Amino acid sequence: MTSSQWSFTRADGGSLHVHQWSPEGPPRAVVHIAHGIGEHAARYARLATALTGLGLVVYAHDQRGHGHSRADGEPYGHWGDGDGFEDCCEDVRGLLAHHAQTHPDLPRVLFGHSGGSLMAQALLARAPHLFDVVALSGTSGPPPPIAAAGRAVAAVEMRRLGPRGESPIIRKLSFDDFNRRFRPNRTEADWLSRDEREVDAYVSDPMCGAPGTVATWRSLLGHLPRLTQAQALANLPRDKPVYLFSGTHDPVGEMGRGVIELVDRYRAAWMTDVTYRLYDGGRHEMLHELNRDEVTEELLAWLRDRLGLA
Repeated sequence: MTSSQWSFTRADGGSLHVHQWSPEGPPRAVVHIAHGIGEHAARYARLATALTGLGLVVYAHDQRGHGHSRADGEPYGHWGDGDGFEDCCEDVRGLLAHHAQTHPDLPRVLFGHSGGSLMAQALLARAPHLFDVVALSGTSGPPPPIAAAGRAVAAVEMRRLGPRGESPIIRKLSFDDFNRRFRPNRTEADWLSRDEREVDAYVSDPMCGAPGTVATWRSLLGHLPRLTQAQALANLPRDKPVYLFSGTHDPVGEMGRGVIELVDRYRAAWMTDVTYRLYDGGRHEMLHELNRDEVTEELLAWLRDRLGLA
């Protein structure tokens, strides 16, 4: 495996930092990874190593306001002053189009984790021609009632703090609420994994842990209900293979309930190849969990089957 990093020019002229991991021989398929809020693409190097072992070339970009894509002076976790979720979706769409031009004869995989999985959900309805299969990690379905309160709070905080402000109230309703379920807490990120070494690595990483700005959350919460509305579900490609995996103790997925609800919605929309796996006791980041080797092997087995890799 070889690795490299390069810059991708966004549609609006800005720049995204992209990681690339390539197999030793000619690639057999392409994977693009979209990470979540409060992290960065380099955290997927271990997964990329496993994927390149299958002969896949792997790309992962730092989202706007994250990792090395964050502009000087910009707060961490800031997708933009406007509709950041929409802009991030367009970033992923642009990168997928780039891969289609660079590797025109190879199948393409879209992998999204957490906030990135919500972008993948959106693109599954909007631009399914850009990828052949999709995997959703740490995702969820229709938002719970508390999300409506979150949207109202974000609107108020936008007026109070501005788009780039960081709201303690929003953090309490999101990351802090997720962590509260695992009291007594050892760290502020116990909700991510049962593996203390993985949690400590996240906490000590200066590019991890930012809860996102007011504008980021306002945009995300505004789009969340639309992902499973009738219009989006009607546009889903019926034969597109989808793989969802999460932990039964992932608060983002409502302890598994949100994942099952999303699966039910997809199947009710006549999607014919929807597979899901809930890992008992697992938390939000199954790729950083105690049983991450099992999780990775099952993901690879699904990809081998759906991509027709012997």
